[in-house]
Amino acid sequence: MGDPRKPKKSYHRPRRIWTTDQLNAELYTLGSYGLRNKRELWKAQTEVARFRNQARALLSLTTEARTERESRLLKSLNRLGLVSESASLDDILNLKIEDLLERRLQTIVMKKAGTKSPHQARQVVVHGHVSIGNRIINLPGYLVKKEEEPLIMLHVDVLGPLSSAPTPTS
Repeated sequence: MGDPRKPKKSYHRPRRIWTTDQLNAELYTLGSYGLRNKRELWKAQTEVARFRNQARALLSLTTEARTERESRLLKSLNRLGLVSESASLDDILNLKIEDLLERRLQTIVMKKAGTKSPHQARQVVVHGHVSIGNRIINLPGYLVKKEEEPLIMLHVDVLGPLSSAPTPTS
């Protein structure tokens, strides 16, 4: 009965949330990527930190022990489009939060469809007007893989008329 796994947070809050520089940086990032709240930003920060921690842990291993794990990590990040095929662990250590936010479906729709704002792109995604292949995806935080990017289709004219009222003719 019920879910056997224990639910836990998928993000970590910053230690000090009221520093002015951090508040301004977070607010700018929220606005430029159209995030709904800081929790979405903190999830992205936690995910990038997890990738970087894995790379740091691999660097501490001997070369025999890390070759397979390193190739697996690089392959998964390459599939997401975060690093290139010829990347190394140093490239993973240089990942930024913006790199991960650029791979969100909302951001890619904003760039591909030419929406007026990231918030409009989010609305288009949430209302189910975007599909990848034959699957409708209404999650703006969906991380688009490299091979899925050309399959993104928009099912509505985003930049069309804003009202459905007929235009008066003279």
